[in-house]
Amino acid sequence: MLQKDDLEHPVPEQWRATFTQIADAFAAGDFQLGQCPIEGVQRVDQATAELIAENVAAYGERLASLDDATWQRSVYRWMDGYWQVLVDLSTHGEPVSDLTLHAKIFEGNDPRLEVYSAHVP
Repeated sequence: MLQKDDLEHPVPEQWRATFTQIADAFAAGDFQLGQCPIEGVQRVDQATAELIAENVAAYGERLASLDDATWQRSVYRWMDGYWQVLVDLSTHGEPVSDLTLHAKIFEGNDPRLEVYSAHVP
């Protein structure tokens, strides 16, 4: 059962495969998530994708598949209408980097995951 409180919690197992797919797409340069659509994940608009690409380039490390250590720091939190999820991305030089994927997960009749940023908080 997901916690709907004001606390941060570890990212649930059932969400991890989806975030791994997103990170893999980003590592391949697909910041719009359009080359291989991911079930339940909304395509990233052009402006947001460009901002994410700029933030990744400015970070200075190439993205890699998520390392298992990522899940020790990645969290979710209920935000009164959606789940906010922060996943620390992996790079070729760092299993867990300071570059964080920011997403919202909406429930209800139209459940979906929306990536809205990747930056160093």
